Amino acid sequence: MFKLLNPILSLLPPETAHKTVMFCLKMARHIPGARAAARIFHKPDSKGLARELFGVNFPNPVGLAAGFDTNGEYYNELADYGFGFIEIGSLTPKPQMGNETPRLFRLPKDNALVSRMGTANNGVRYAIEQIKQRHPKVVIGANVTRNTSTPTSEAYKDYERSVAMLYDFVDFFVLNVSYPDSHDSTGLHDIVTISQIVDSVMNIRRYNDESLPILLKISHGLSHSQLDEIIDLSLMSGIDGIVAGNAAHDRNNLRNTSGKALEKVGEGVMSGAPLFESTLDTVRYIHQKSGGILPVIASGGIMTPEQAAQMLDAGASLIEVYTGFVYNGPDFVRKIVKHLKKRGDK
Repeated sequence: MFKLLNPILSLLPPETAHKTVMFCLKMARHIPGARAAARIFHKPDSKGLARELFGVNFPNPVGLAAGFDTNGEYYNELADYGFGFIEIGSLTPKPQMGNETPRLFRLPKDNALVSRMGTANNGVRYAIEQIKQRHPKVVIGANVTRNTSTPTSEAYKDYERSVAMLYDFVDFFVLNVSYPDSHDSTGLHDIVTISQIVDSVMNIRRYNDESLPILLKISHGLSHSQLDEIIDLSLMSGIDGIVAGNAAHDRNNLRNTSGKALEKVGEGVMSGAPLFESTLDTVRYIHQKSGGILPVIASGGIMTPEQAAQMLDAGASLIEVYTGFVYNGPDFVRKIVKHLKKRGDK
């Protein structure tokens, strides 16, 4: 079915194609047998691949990165395609429209996407209402960040507010300090700013009976000195892990897309195949530098089952896909799980 529909979806603007797919997922709720069929054809047998990480049980190590189910509307339907966990968001305390359309573009020759969404989302309260209406049947992580209008000096208040509101509704949190596709991102990778964000969120955790895992999502392409600061802060503060990383401004690794095509696309951050090697190096560095103590979720450039295995071999505890799911279709997770089982992962 994907092979039949993909040429049609490819003719649509990327954001329209995405909304069309999500509409189909919504319709599947009301068609008898539709979701059962999705599970039969696409949900893998993950026996042997389950793992416990920071107190959460994951049926398999393959997750869906933030940005696909931004507002937490389709996590149960997406779980039918085999994901071991789903990260919703990025969410902000107040809804925000994001940038003007068009704001999402394909670079098919390089298996990449370019985005300048501007963290468009319906806000934390909307996501909570969705979770209340449909009890999650999959592990849910909430990716939270600040509103674009919030100055850097007060960014911690947005993270604090979002975590406090979502605390009883999700399984773990991801503090997105990378904020890649907004011009108003100055200072969020300053270690003092991040420390302030982390401290404020940790205080929220201390006042709750249950200690939910809190992770940091970092930008793509940080230097080793920047990573060292992040690692030291994480180990000292009690941060449970790092999501490495996010989309990238750097487009130097594009090999097949013409300059004319890039000029037409314009500004934005890139995700997909060109990021794989850099993400792999970052995952390996964090794992080695922390002595394997700090769990890493690898996110960026995973386009094949073999690349998923490489991330795990480099020290990732879990992996996330997004662009790989877009380009490979609904059978992608099953293929990754099948490959991991074939080579004997546990």
